[in-house]
Amino acid sequence: MDASTSTSPLFPPLEPHRSGMLPVDDLHTLYWEECGNPAGVPVLFLHGGPGGGISPKHRQFFDPGYYRIILFDQRGAGKSTPLGEYRNNTTQLLIADIEVLRRMLGVEQWLIFGGSWGATLALAYGQAHPQSCLGFILRGIFLCTRAEIDWFLYGMRWYFPEAHEEFVAAIPIDERQDLLRAYEKRLFSDDQLVSMQAARDWSRYEGRCLFLKPQAETIEAFSDDVVALGVGRLEAHYMLHGGFLEEDQLIHDLDRIRHLPAVIVQGRYDVVCPPLSAYRLHQAWPEAKLHIIADAGHAALEPGTTAALVAATEHFRLQQSFN
Repeated sequence: MDASTSTSPLFPPLEPHRSGMLPVDDLHTLYWEECGNPAGVPVLFLHGGPGGGISPKHRQFFDPGYYRIILFDQRGAGKSTPLGEYRNNTTQLLIADIEVLRRMLGVEQWLIFGGSWGATLALAYGQAHPQSCLGFILRGIFLCTRAEIDWFLYGMRWYFPEAHEEFVAAIPIDERQDLLRAYEKRLFSDDQLVSMQAARDWSRYEGRCLFLKPQAETIEAFSDDVVALGVGRLEAHYMLHGGFLEEDQLIHDLDRIRHLPAVIVQGRYDVVCPPLSAYRLHQAWPEAKLHIIADAGHAALEPGTTAALVAATEHFRLQQSFN
C-alpha cells in the first residue's frame, strides 16, 4: 500500500518479523527489532530523548516493501534494561552500540533516520562512522550546545509559562538559578519516591511543549512512569555532560559527512529545539535539503512534519541511489 492512498501519510501498521535483546556490556542489554523487507535497503531509526524509546508508529515512516527497517531502544530506554540507567551511558557508547548492532545484523551501510536527540546521535554516529552511512533524514535539530540546553531549562518559559511554572514548582527558589543541578539532586536521589517524582515533572514539562497544538494523550504518555524514568533521568544526565560532546562538535566535524545526502525537517514553531539550530546546520551543510514546516512544533507526528518525513524516505526510495 502506498502512503499516499491513506488519510495519514504514514504507511500501514506492521509488526517486526524478528526482534531480540542484545547485551552490550555487563550492565546494559538493548532491545532491537526488524521489520519490512529483509532484503531491502537498510534504514536505522534513532529515537529521541535521550531515553525516549521506540514505538510501533516509528516503523510506519518507511515503505515496508522497499526498506529493511531496523529500530532499537538505546541504553536505559524503552524495553532496554535497566530502564533509566545512567551509568555506562554516553554518546560514545551509544555510537559503539550502533556499530555492534550493524555488524550483528550483517548490514554494510544504512540510511540513518533520527529526530531531536535521535538527530544529534545520527550526526555523531555519522561523523564517527561515515563509511557505514548511506545518508541522513534528520528532524527537530538539537546540536547539544550550552545555549540549547539553557533554552530547554529556562527559555521555553517564554512560550509555555504554565508548563515551566509546574516544572520548577518543587524546586526551592534559592536553587532555581541552576535547575540542572537542582534536578540532578532529585533525579538521582537514593529516595525512589523523590527520584520518580522528579522524573515525572521533567518528562511532563517536555511533553507539554512538544506540539504546536496541545495533545492531551502525549502529555499523559510523558507522565507514564516508564517514559518519565527514561526521559527524565537520561536527558538530565546527558545535559549535565554536554551530550559528551565538545561545544559545537557536530558543526565543526561536518566535513566528515558532507559528501552524503541529507534531508533536514524542522517545525517553524518548535519550542523544544528552536529552528536556529536547523538553520545553523544547513548553513554549515548547504548540500543538505532543509524543509521548514510552517504549521508544526517539535513532534514527529504533527501532520506537516509527518508528511515531510515520509516524503523524505520516499525521495530516497525513488532516487534508487544514495551517491
